[in-house]
Amino acid sequence: MTSGELYYAGDEELYLKRLRCKDMCAEYNSLKPSEEDRRIELIDKIVGKAGKDAWIEQTFWCDYGFNIELGDYFYSNHNLLILDCAKVVFGKGCIIGPNCSFYTVGHPLDPEQRKKGLEFAKPIYVGDNVWIGGNVIVMPGVSIGSNSVIGAGSIVTKDIPEGVLALGSPCKAVKKIN
Repeated sequence: MTSGELYYAGDEELYLKRLRCKDMCAEYNSLKPSEEDRRIELIDKIVGKAGKDAWIEQTFWCDYGFNIELGDYFYSNHNLLILDCAKVVFGKGCIIGPNCSFYTVGHPLDPEQRKKGLEFAKPIYVGDNVWIGGNVIVMPGVSIGSNSVIGAGSIVTKDIPEGVLALGSPCKAVKKIN
C-alpha cells in the first residue's frame, strides 16, 4: 500500500486496521471539548506521531492513523479528513483551516482495475510553518514547501514551492512571501 503500487483495498487485514482507527476517531469526535486530556491521549493513539502541543479540533477522520505525523505546534481547525493510505507528514507550526482534506489514495483510470477494488497511494508532505486556509483539498503525491500559504478553497494537485502564496483550482503559486 505504501509503495505506490496498486493494491487491493478490500484486504481483510487493511479493513480491520481501518475499522480500529475509525472506532478511535468516532470516540475522539464524541468527547466533550472540555475533555482535553482524553483528546490528547486519543490523538496520540490514533496518529503515528504527534509533536509537542499538536492539536486537532473535532471532528477528525482518517483511515489508518499510523501513517500520519504531526509536527510540534500543529493545529487543525474543525473537520479535518486525512485518507492516509500513504504517509502524511506535517512539519512544525502548521495551521490547517476548517474543512480541509488530504487524500493520499487514488483509483486507476482503467475501469477493470477499479472493479477489482484496486487503488494506489502516494505520500503528502507539508513543510514547516505552512498555513492552509479553509476548504482546501490536497491530492496524492503533493509536497508543500515550508513557510507557504495555501488560499482557502484551493485544490492542490501539484507541488508548491517554499515561501509562496498559492491558491486556486488547480492551486498555483501567485506571489513570493518575503
